[in-house]
Amino acid sequence: MKLNREILDEVSRNREEALELLKTIAKIPAPSNHEEKRAEFCRSWLEQQGAKGVFIDDALNVVYPIGCKENNPLVVFMAHTDVVFPDTDELPVVVEDGKIKAPGIGDDTANLTALLMAAKYVAQHGLSPKEHGVLLVMNSGEEGLGNLKGSRKIMETYGSRIKEFYSFDGSNSTVVNRSVGSRRYRVEVLTEGGHSYAKFGNRNAIAYLSSMISTLYTMVPPKGGKTTYNVGTIRGGTSVNTIAQQAEMLYEFRSDRQEGLEAMERHFRAVIEAYRAKGIAVNVERIGERPCMGDVDAEKQRALSEKAAQAVRTYYQSEPLFHSGSTDCNIPLSMGIPSVCVGCYAGDGAHTRSEWVEISSLHSGLNLALDLILGTFD
Repeated sequence: MKLNREILDEVSRNREEALELLKTIAKIPAPSNHEEKRAEFCRSWLEQQGAKGVFIDDALNVVYPIGCKENNPLVVFMAHTDVVFPDTDELPVVVEDGKIKAPGIGDDTANLTALLMAAKYVAQHGLSPKEHGVLLVMNSGEEGLGNLKGSRKIMETYGSRIKEFYSFDGSNSTVVNRSVGSRRYRVEVLTEGGHSYAKFGNRNAIAYLSSMISTLYTMVPPKGGKTTYNVGTIRGGTSVNTIAQQAEMLYEFRSDRQEGLEAMERHFRAVIEAYRAKGIAVNVERIGERPCMGDVDAEKQRALSEKAAQAVRTYYQSEPLFHSGSTDCNIPLSMGIPSVCVGCYAGDGAHTRSEWVEISSLHSGLNLALDLILGTFD
């Protein structure tokens, strides 16, 4: 739908409130799997705006159900509360030169604020959809080792009833309409180690882990779609004069094709077994998995993608790029449910402590979020 002048004027009057809300939420620490403080803030804030029936589920999702009757179809809108940073103290927020800067300010706090402000409009106007229910979800666990916990919980609880799924994530420059699957592993290498002088010649876990990483990086990604891999962290050893007994890494591979994931899995397993054959103890733990695209109705997916893109064109006067990505949509897409991810701000620096958002872009983002949500109320 396209918002009428009355709605646009009301959103415009609330733009300063929205900015203050964004600044407030951005300060609240919310590392993945520890979003309690943001979740409680969102629940309390929604209730203060008149939202009824808001609850926090056991995955730390804040859920605002609207018109959700027993077994009726549902449309889901999500924005995640967690950020990639491990901070448990208040996060720094700086406003200067027309920008608001903070760790996680765009990914995903600006989108979370847009969803909350849209929820406020719905609550204060007593709106309810006619043909289906709507779930507005401030969800947990989208980032990193959160492993899409919040999205998985929503699909586990309501999956068979959900007919469309929207995620507000990323900036306004793209529309994500195809999922990138991934697998993540912790790999530990163990050797006898010893004193660097007295036991020189003993096997060094760091050396073997380094060699293993080099071997993994000989992989030429399979053709078709896009497949990537990465070693994100390494650690191990005791001191400068100790032959390391233990070293470990976090390794992931991604692909927008199931065939790509399987090819990477085969290579990974072959490398692990090759090092075990050398007599090296290698422990492998899968710490995360995100699925690829399932069997989604192509026409329904195309229509949903175009709906999101048209909202970007309307409120940002720009043409978004369609591309694949790893988002909360991975879970519903893997289950064959039409899903799309779109952003409600302009900015840059995601996953860095210098991330920023253009303040002037936030107003358009509020309109975009409200447009898509109210469009499902007709």
